[in-house]
Amino acid sequence: MTDEIGMDSLRWYAAKVYYNRMTPLREQLVSDGVSYFIPSMITSLLFVKATAEYMMQFENEYRGRLWVYRDVLSGQYSAIPDREMEVFVFVCTAGQQGLSYLGDDKPEYHQGDRVRVTDGVFKGAEGYIKRIKKDRRLVVSVRGVAAVATAYIPPQFLETIVE
Repeated sequence: MTDEIGMDSLRWYAAKVYYNRMTPLREQLVSDGVSYFIPSMITSLLFVKATAEYMMQFENEYRGRLWVYRDVLSGQYSAIPDREMEVFVFVCTAGQQGLSYLGDDKPEYHQGDRVRVTDGVFKGAEGYIKRIKKDRRLVVSVRGVAAVATAYIPPQFLETIVE
């Protein structure tokens, strides 16, 4: 898989990795010069910034070891918007203490107000407020793939985003 990837069509894609076989996948991505992100708390999840064509080749080469997330209706790979991925990576790497993996992104994680953090470790992050274990926490998700919740964020550090 040494195809040159066109810069115009690079998008983020998510893949579920089976049987803890991340090492050969990571080595292939490094060898191909492809950007990727593996959240430290979700070791079975791999995000790859590539073309859809590259992802098709990658999935075919590693069939049985990973599955690339697809749109339910069209069956095409689900591209993740850059901004959504930026916020997710930021939250996953900024302050890992108190960060919780909530599993697949589910509608109940979208309840409450959409907010932006204005101060502290997560300043600039956007997501939804959810009360988890009696704490107000910011839930950040990659729609249809995964959701994580930050540690407690004081209310004075939050501003509502009006859409």
